[in-house]
Order: sequence, then structure tokens, then C-alpha cells
Amino acid sequence: MAPKRFFDDSADPDSNQPNYKRIRKTPSFASVIKEVVMVNFLNNFCSALEPMLRRVVHEEVESGLRRCSRSIGRSPSLRIKSVEPSSLRLIFNKKLSLPIFTNSKIVDSDHGQCPLQLLLVDATGDCLVPTTLASPIKIEMVVVDGDFPSGESWTHEEFNNNIIKERAGKRPLLTGEVNITMRDGVASLGDLEFTDNSSWIRSRRFRIGAKVVHIGNGHNTVRIMEAITDSFMVKDHRGELYKKHYPPALGDDVWRLEKIGKDGTFHKKLTSQGVKTVQDFLKLANIDPHKIRRGNY
Repeated sequence: MAPKRFFDDSADPDSNQPNYKRIRKTPSFASVIKEVVMVNFLNNFCSALEPMLRRVVHEEVESGLRRCSRSIGRSPSLRIKSVEPSSLRLIFNKKLSLPIFTNSKIVDSDHGQCPLQLLLVDATGDCLVPTTLASPIKIEMVVVDGDFPSGESWTHEEFNNNIIKERAGKRPLLTGEVNITMRDGVASLGDLEFTDNSSWIRSRRFRIGAKVVHIGNGHNTVRIMEAITDSFMVKDHRGELYKKHYPPALGDDVWRLEKIGKDGTFHKKLTSQGVKTVQDFLKLANIDPHKIRRGNY
């Protein structure tokens, strides 16, 4: 008789029993309760820990920013430079007469009939309003690169970085009364001349700039924006031999008139008919203006 077989939990299960896996994977009631308790504990722990972590992170970030700001303040090379606000600026009262040649006096668009002036104005409103300072203002006239500026405003440092100096071995680029004094918001410019042409810089153009170098009675903290002219070319004085005269004199050669080039076709035709001076041209224009228009000399 075969021995009686007792049920043993440690014995290997028969893989042919279909309910075996389902029975072994079903968790017990105690394990479910334990898992729920653990989840609730973790949730409560994280909820309590979150405010403390936020406070620690916030304090560390603020501490780092304070250290960084102190480091930037001690290091001049790392300081952030802001645009210098200013409501005052210098302006030229008129445009310059062009073209400009070396070793020739610079005059305004009225051809020197009135002195070229600098004005101190208040530009805070929609229009320019003249203003005055009780103290005299020392101003220096300089040459500025024709490509400056790129906008309507600039800092004092940007202006200085675009000042053009003379070439090595040359005379000062701008000569004459380069240092003037402004009183009551007005300063008249004296004689100014260029000693060199503008062909040697990249832009091939200059500007004349005026900057404040000193304000009396301790007002040097006042920021007054510099004045600049329109850009222009400076040509060699030898080109002045072909310059037109404004206004032309009666005794000037006829080619001094606009649209009549020296030794050009019109000039040769006129001189062949005895029209050699501006006065000769005016006589012909009064006697037979149609002849001049037709070019039948």
C-alpha cells in the first residue's frame, strides 16, 4: 500500500494547475494595509519637507546674487554701463558749405556771411528750446568719423572712441580756434581748417564735433550731449582750383558757373565765341538767351 501523501507548501507546484499563479500573486490584506500606510507617510513627509526646501533654495539664491553684485561692483571691467541720460545738447545753428578743401576756411551754408555758431538747447520736448547756464562752458572742436553715430543718442565714451586723430607725422587734423568758450548758451566759431583730406579712413568722410570739456562753478556732473555736423568729404586743396564760386564775380572765368566744366564742351564752345567771363555770359544771356539754350554759339 502506497504511503499517504501530505500537502506540503514548500513543494514545487505542478505547472499544470491553472489557478496556481493567480493564488500566489494575490496580495494579502496585511500587505495592502502596509502599502497604504507607507504611501500616506511619504505624502505627508514630502508636504512637510517642500516649504523647508523652498526656503533654503531661496536663501541660497539671494546669497549668491549678493556675492555676484559685490564682485561686479569691485571690478571696473565688469561694471554694466548705462546710457547717460541728458536733456541738454549742443547743436550747430547752420549746415556747412560744401565742398570742403584742405587749408581752406570752413564756413556755413551762407558762405560765411554770418559766423557759424554753437547753441545749447533743451531737447526734452517735441521741439528744441534754447536754454542757458549761468557758468561759462569750455568746448573743444574735434574731428569725428563720418560713420558715427548709428543712432540719435550716444554716450560720452562712444563719442570719444570715434574721434579721428591726425596721421603719424602729420599736423593736427583740425587747426584754428579749436577751443572756444560758450556763454549764455551761444558760442561763435572762429577760423577752422582741415590739414588733411578724408580719403585715408574707411568711411572717407569726416564730421566736425563739439564736446564740453569743462563747466564752471562745479557743474561738471551735468551731461551735455555733443554736437556733430552732417558727414562730408574733405578734398585736397588742389581740387579747389576747379571749385565754383558762390556767388561768382563778374570777372570770374565762365567755367566758375554751375554746369560748365573747365575745359569741357560748353566751356570750349563759349570761349570760341568770345564768352570767357561771367560778365560775357550775362551779356549774351540778355541779348540772345535762346542762343545759349540751343548751344549755337
